[in-house]
Amino acid sequence: MELTLTSSVQYVPRVGPRMAQLLSKLGITTVEDLLYHVPFRYDDFSLIVPISRIQPGETVTISGIIHSIVNLTTKSGKRMQQAIITDDTGKLTVIWFNQPFLTRVLPIGTAVRLAGKIDWFGNKLVMSSPSYEIVLPQPQACPPERQGPALSISLHTGRLVPIYPETEGVTSKWLRNRIAEVLEKVSTQLVDYLPEPIKISYGLMDLAKAVTSVHFPKTIQQAKNARLRLEFDELLMLQTHVHILREQWQQKKVSNPMIVPIKDVEHFIASLPFELTGDQKNSIQEILDNLVSLTPMNRLLVGDVGSGKTVVAAIAICVAFCNGLQSVLMAPTQILAEQHYQTISNLLGPLGINVALVTGEGAKNGESRMKNKEQRSLPLNSPVLIGTHALLSESIRFNKLGLIVIDEQHRFGVEQRAKLSEITTQGKTPHLLTMTATPIPRTVAKILFGNLDLSMLNQMPKGRQVIKTWVVPNDKRSAAYQWISQQIDKTGGQVFIVCPFIEESESLVSVKAVKTEYETLKTIFPHHSIGLLHGRMKLKDKMTALNRFRTQKDAILLSTPVVEVGIDIPNAMIMMIEAADRFGLAQLHQLRGRVGRGSIRSFCLLFTESEDGSTLTRLKSMETIFSGPELAEVDLKLRGPGKLFGTAQHGIPELKIANFSDTELIKQTQTALKSLLSQDKSLSMFPLLRDTALKGIMKTIQQD
Repeated sequence: MELTLTSSVQYVPRVGPRMAQLLSKLGITTVEDLLYHVPFRYDDFSLIVPISRIQPGETVTISGIIHSIVNLTTKSGKRMQQAIITDDTGKLTVIWFNQPFLTRVLPIGTAVRLAGKIDWFGNKLVMSSPSYEIVLPQPQACPPERQGPALSISLHTGRLVPIYPETEGVTSKWLRNRIAEVLEKVSTQLVDYLPEPIKISYGLMDLAKAVTSVHFPKTIQQAKNARLRLEFDELLMLQTHVHILREQWQQKKVSNPMIVPIKDVEHFIASLPFELTGDQKNSIQEILDNLVSLTPMNRLLVGDVGSGKTVVAAIAICVAFCNGLQSVLMAPTQILAEQHYQTISNLLGPLGINVALVTGEGAKNGESRMKNKEQRSLPLNSPVLIGTHALLSESIRFNKLGLIVIDEQHRFGVEQRAKLSEITTQGKTPHLLTMTATPIPRTVAKILFGNLDLSMLNQMPKGRQVIKTWVVPNDKRSAAYQWISQQIDKTGGQVFIVCPFIEESESLVSVKAVKTEYETLKTIFPHHSIGLLHGRMKLKDKMTALNRFRTQKDAILLSTPVVEVGIDIPNAMIMMIEAADRFGLAQLHQLRGRVGRGSIRSFCLLFTESEDGSTLTRLKSMETIFSGPELAEVDLKLRGPGKLFGTAQHGIPELKIANFSDTELIKQTQTALKSLLSQDKSLSMFPLLRDTALKGIMKTIQQD
């Protein structure tokens, strides 16, 4: 079959279903994905010399004939392969380790190219563990200054050799062969969608040349120029994608404009047992301005842990109720949905607003189940429904839905979010308010959520305490356990202990897991009751564990990061995190936010066995920085974008080539897009760019 950019990667010669499955671990499912799997570095094997000119310490490429090759065993018991390579200028000993198959692959008389470092082995110069290529002798093609067999076009020696992100069973050498073959077949299909004036303004090379050059550059500068073009494209396309989504929302949607009952809102605010922050007041006003419009609100409320996002959402729900409209609040997990149910009920119940909780179990049966017998009688036209994605069940029909609130939207799949945006009742699109406590650097937020209006809660409510935080090295573990026990006895406070995994990993034997740690902790804290919570437990067991902790029947709750968001236990005063180096700062900050929610002075202990200087520096930033966005900026610089949002975050696109910390390139792509939009807001004048962005949107939905 003819290979195209959209073909499954399994149809690439010498790939097939088994290798395609391995490639999927690298995010490679199509031919295009393979071409955009770019090197992260290059080995410089471009220095080609005859054997007589080699020098110790050099990294070189030589060409010659296999004169002899044998398998040996060293005195230490290692299996070693030793070959003698000759050319017309001399001979060289070459050694490999633990590759006995080489005696079959490189038999005597084979013409080869070898690339590696020259060094001393005993009292003679050798080339150790080189890359190799088999070539055909072509004496007539030899350059006059070169002796020995001629060299065919090379992928693995005699040049800048690309090194790729790998996975078990997929090597850089294998990837080079596949990518070279694919480039020959489909490079002409790479359509350059970037307008020529943009390429000229920013000094960018053509797309096809960039893709070829990033894999097989002639010089390091050419590799840098190629990568720049691909990074520019990735950032520009993401922003174009976001612009189109915003355009579609604004042009095609009509909402139920609301009338803001000023007295009711003021009465509700006055009834709160705390004073709103300035940021909360500003955000409420921005939301109210949206609710009165014919264009449905599409706003993201970004607020640090404990900044009061739920109260802001409750006021919007109150306004919808006063307009005779239904509201829905969706959370990514049942635990978080239960938490919101408790909070919203406490806020709105005194106003006579009924709140219903829709569970996933009910949705599976095509019905909605409420939390208890009284609430089961509430119909789905209850003014406020709270639940998980179960609320998207086709069996659920809303009654004049006016407002959708989504907590931690990025944890929902792209398809689920798309389905939400298509919900209408009586031909009207509900206003949409999404919330997140995930610390996101402002530069990143503008790119990822440029289709949304942003409201920021940077101020903390009065009385919200700063959590004293310590990084605890392994040698102070016993003392920390003793201190924790004393704090429980002294204050009656409770403790979260978080481990990264449910069960021990064979590859990460030093990383603690909740199942094994549970048994250990029972011996360490014999006088304190310990609960266990993790993602594989049945919902009933999860809720039982949480309720035992909430009612103080358990002094300690051992958990995976499932407690990261939404768990509100005012009596919890210590958050202890095992293997803290395995978490991003944003996620650690979220976990830290589970304590300090009451009046007891609270603490966060970050346990690590790592002695790496940069890792400890990163963790110690938690001791002095208590702002989520600031910590996210630190993580962005120290860890890179790939780990910015932690392992539990979904739906936030991770850049494959570019970097969110490259603020200069981000500014350039923003300026480039603005210049295109100034010519045509719909981008219809640039159909290739627009069509490519639309295809990217569809691909994202299909892959979700």
